[in-house]
Amino acid sequence: MLSIDPRSRDPIYRQIINQIKEQVARGVLKVDDKIPSVRELSTQIVVNPNTVSKAYQELEREGIIVTMRGRGTFITEQVPGEILTKDIESVRTKLKQVVLEGYYAGIEKEVMQDWVAWYYKQFGGKS
Repeated sequence: MLSIDPRSRDPIYRQIINQIKEQVARGVLKVDDKIPSVRELSTQIVVNPNTVSKAYQELEREGIIVTMRGRGTFITEQVPGEILTKDIESVRTKLKQVVLEGYYAGIEKEVMQDWVAWYYKQFGGKS
């Protein structure tokens, strides 16, 4: 289900969050799909259960998953919420960093734009 890169600069809990979000965006995980429990996932990917729990708590806070006592953890229906200024600013800051790294790596603007369009399309958006 997930693969953790121990050499990544991203903490493990963030890798879990990002991979689950990506699977939802790509349609691999759909509404009402059951995902492994904290204990099951921590065993599968060989990480501390507290790390998985931290990721699940964040995903639940963001409305991506819901945990039902005695039933398990499920993907929730993605209801577009209000766009929060802090979320926009966070994405903008991350994008600025990526563009800056691309600039110094010598990547042309058109190539970066093609990559953005490709990823957007992969996640179900229109290019």
